[in-house]
Amino acid sequence: MGKVTGFMEFERVDETYEAPAKRLHHYKEFVAALTDEEAKVQGARCMDCGIPFCNNGCPVNNIIPDFNDLVFHSDWKNALDVLQSTNNFPEFTGRICPAPCEAACTLGINRAPVGIKSIEHAIIDKGWESGWVKPQPSKTKTGKKVAIVGGGPAGMAAAQQLARVGHDVTVFEKNDRVGGLLRYGIPDFKMEKWLIDRRVEQMQAEGVKFETGVFVGKEAIGAEVKNYSTKTVSPEQLMKDFDAVVITGGAEQPRDLPVPGRELAGVHFALEFLIPQNKENAGDFKNEIRANNKHVVVIGGGDTGSDCVGTSNRHGATKITQFELLPQPPEVENKPLVWPYWPTKLRTSSSHEEGCDRDWSVGTKRFEGKNGKVEKLIGVRLEWKDGKMSEVPNSEFEIKADLVLLAMGFISPVQQVLNAFGVEKDARGNAKAAVDGQNAYQTNVPKVFAAGDMRRGQSLVVWAIREGRQCAQAVDQYLMGSSVLPR
Repeated sequence: MGKVTGFMEFERVDETYEAPAKRLHHYKEFVAALTDEEAKVQGARCMDCGIPFCNNGCPVNNIIPDFNDLVFHSDWKNALDVLQSTNNFPEFTGRICPAPCEAACTLGINRAPVGIKSIEHAIIDKGWESGWVKPQPSKTKTGKKVAIVGGGPAGMAAAQQLARVGHDVTVFEKNDRVGGLLRYGIPDFKMEKWLIDRRVEQMQAEGVKFETGVFVGKEAIGAEVKNYSTKTVSPEQLMKDFDAVVITGGAEQPRDLPVPGRELAGVHFALEFLIPQNKENAGDFKNEIRANNKHVVVIGGGDTGSDCVGTSNRHGATKITQFELLPQPPEVENKPLVWPYWPTKLRTSSSHEEGCDRDWSVGTKRFEGKNGKVEKLIGVRLEWKDGKMSEVPNSEFEIKADLVLLAMGFISPVQQVLNAFGVEKDARGNAKAAVDGQNAYQTNVPKVFAAGDMRRGQSLVVWAIREGRQCAQAVDQYLMGSSVLPR
């Protein structure tokens, strides 16, 4: 908690944004973190609620009241220690997490919740600036070798935890840089990539080895999944060379839209647009898919769709329209009904504020065009009743579309990786593995573990970190018979 009466004295103050007119001309982060004094006041709002539901709302179980109180008392160093005890990468989550902890905040029942995410952001940034975030190499080596397949947040968290207890860890990443969808899915304006590079340097100092441009598998991945690998390693080789293997790839298999005209040029999966843009920002090559002077239609109302909107705005799109299949959610949730759980409500991102028309309960009937190029989308209004949708009669409409981006989520991790290992899958195509018990995170294949999107399906970065940490504990237990790593 913070100040005993702080929640009655102080109002919530959010982080500020650079004005859209300015930020649309660059791909840099545009969020101004709280000052030390602002963070102190926000920490003061943490009330003595008795049962801090925020702890459970947070997937990594951050000890939130404690670091709020420490910030209120200006004890930043200890606040950092508390934060790092549960979260390997607070600079990632402090920028891009949707903050389910705040939805669970007790103060949020009848007031604005504590700005936990902004406090987390302030703590870790101050920690780096002050030189408090240092490598934590193990003083002793176990002689055990662990391979991590996938260099996203789950793989990075697992690798760091395992290295810190003395295992020799090698991370295999199919793309040319570490970070997974953190690197190539999330736009730079939401999280700049030097933040990942800085963590990679820390992990290398802790003994983690990174092998980039290496695909682990046998059969080629479909063109719908970006793959910049230049080398292939077989699962058999990893099983021979390592004492344990952890597969932590992301849910990269996109959901397609099988309607007439899908084959027309100008209709792309979201990541076909977003990944090359991040590559362009990194100085690799120019993104061939351009939104400038085009009528852009984004299909899908989630975070990936929002990222497409923000990127299209920076290209200089003439008009952007975003369609969502589901009905428009309420602007304010029914708090007594849903608290402390993550509510369904209308969420407007910074990208939407930059310019975008949004429409709900819209289905796509077909795409039409000339000379093999898309020119328009034919849509239809939908009616939802008892969870079932039906088309509204005579509601077809058309909209100009020079570029269509499919951002309807991801159905599963890359199947070729799971198939190559012979891992048993669940009904959704994810690796089948329990999270509790003696065989936690273990697949049906001996010494092969799975965590993150590879096990649970499409999810949040914070969930990936949680699973990576817990999986590391399970691997350490498997290798050594016991583990000092936290669950």
